Amino acid sequence: MLYIETWKKTLIWAVCALGVLLAMPNMFYERVERFNDAEKLGQTSDEWYGVLPSSLVNLGLDLRGGAHLLAEVTLDEVYAKRMEGMWPELRNALRAERAAVGTIRRREAPVGELHVQISNPEGMIKAMEVARSLTSPVVSLTGGAGARNFDITRQASMLIMSISDAEKRATDDRTMAQTLEIIRRRIDEVGTREPTIQRQGSNRVLIQVPGVDSAQELKTIIGTTAQLTFQAVIDRTTDANAFTDIGTSLVPDIEVDGTFYVLEDAPVVTGEDLTNAQPDFDQNGQPSVSFRFDTAGARAFGRYTSENVGSLFAIVLDNEVISAPVIREPILGGSGQISGNFTVEGATNLAVLLRAGALPASLEFVEERTIGPDLGADSIQAGRLASIVALSLVLVFLVLSYGRFGLYAATALMFNVAMIFGALSVLGATLTLPGIAGIVLTIGMAVDANVLVFERIREEMRAHNSPARAIDQGYARAMSAILDANVTTFLTAGILFAMGSGPVRGFAVTLGLGILTSVFTAIFVTRVMIVTWFERKKPKTLEV
Repeated sequence: MLYIETWKKTLIWAVCALGVLLAMPNMFYERVERFNDAEKLGQTSDEWYGVLPSSLVNLGLDLRGGAHLLAEVTLDEVYAKRMEGMWPELRNALRAERAAVGTIRRREAPVGELHVQISNPEGMIKAMEVARSLTSPVVSLTGGAGARNFDITRQASMLIMSISDAEKRATDDRTMAQTLEIIRRRIDEVGTREPTIQRQGSNRVLIQVPGVDSAQELKTIIGTTAQLTFQAVIDRTTDANAFTDIGTSLVPDIEVDGTFYVLEDAPVVTGEDLTNAQPDFDQNGQPSVSFRFDTAGARAFGRYTSENVGSLFAIVLDNEVISAPVIREPILGGSGQISGNFTVEGATNLAVLLRAGALPASLEFVEERTIGPDLGADSIQAGRLASIVALSLVLVFLVLSYGRFGLYAATALMFNVAMIFGALSVLGATLTLPGIAGIVLTIGMAVDANVLVFERIREEMRAHNSPARAIDQGYARAMSAILDANVTTFLTAGILFAMGSGPVRGFAVTLGLGILTSVFTAIFVTRVMIVTWFERKKPKTLEV
């Protein structure tokens, strides 16, 4: 029956209006951008109306200009540092059992392994027990439950301690997460808009920053050192204007809004003294964070914690307190544990932040390029021209081919484009030149759905059906072909998004969103307009 309930019509038009409203800020891009910048700084601005949406489609590097880097993280350095940090602990534990194992001597070993030769081969079993006592369960968000972080084996009189495969995977994930976090924090410090920082493959990082003049400038930004300190806590307050004496500072809590700490300016130790921080489990089996200092840091930290049991100490990163645990007992061995109401993910993230004072491994830049703003402006103009020409030709084709019905389809197509930009704005997606190509392709897909419907209606009219039945059957019989074509294309877009990166993902996002909006406008919006016209005019014949 050719009838659509009033509430359905209202809902369809409401979705269209919402799409137009969300897309509207992009028509005043620079004004809204200045408004958003002022909002981030806590300032007021009359560039835009606060009651209206202010989300924008982010422009990719090829549209705005900027710097592009692809960096490779040297993971072998992390394994080497890990084993170097483990050697003093293993050496001291074996020396305590000298009566059984004899003297010990470290030998050359591959990356990620410790080779220790003992003088008494009969004590090898005891030496392996001592080494196993230093291992712990792997803490990972991606599997490895039940595995230990080190494998202990023997070869004649040689004790071999190596990083297990499960721990290597967990270490790789933590190292990459730490690298991404450090790079993001450093780039955010210079106030760039919408940088793209993401992991690619097992050991690479893609960095795209609009507005940076050169790739060398971006490399300089990444190479700066973030400040990590451990400082004494004098007081905790919710007063943002609390008085501080000379030699103290008021530092905000990164986790709890409105909480501030009064800290001594002179740090107890700094991030330069921190050699490692890993997610762990405490004596109660709850997630925690273990950390380790070098010799100088261990000495200073041990002295401070011995004198301040029961007091708070603050872990400060880039002038923000990321944690302020209570010193429950002196921490004398150069290592300690931060316990609290952590999840495994929370402990992992805190460990990442603790290590964020310095990059965990060196970066090798395997690809770099700079795109000038003039080239970006030319790209925008070219993309705009291509989209306008494509849309205009399609609209003319629809009207000339299908008359009134073509005009309805053309109107729905305009809503379709608006809804695509509205969705991209809400998602904060990045639009690139391939993304524009995806929008142009979507316009063609939307026309295809309307053509299928209108041709079906023509066939029904040639079969001498009534106008109402022709419209109803036209939509019903075209539905399977529309869904088949769009579902297969949507699956292709999903595969491109999952397997691709950079521009390929940008194309997949706009194509996928465009398919959803084109199906909606072709099936619902066009039909609402046709049914509304039919109910008012009640024509005896149809001129499609």
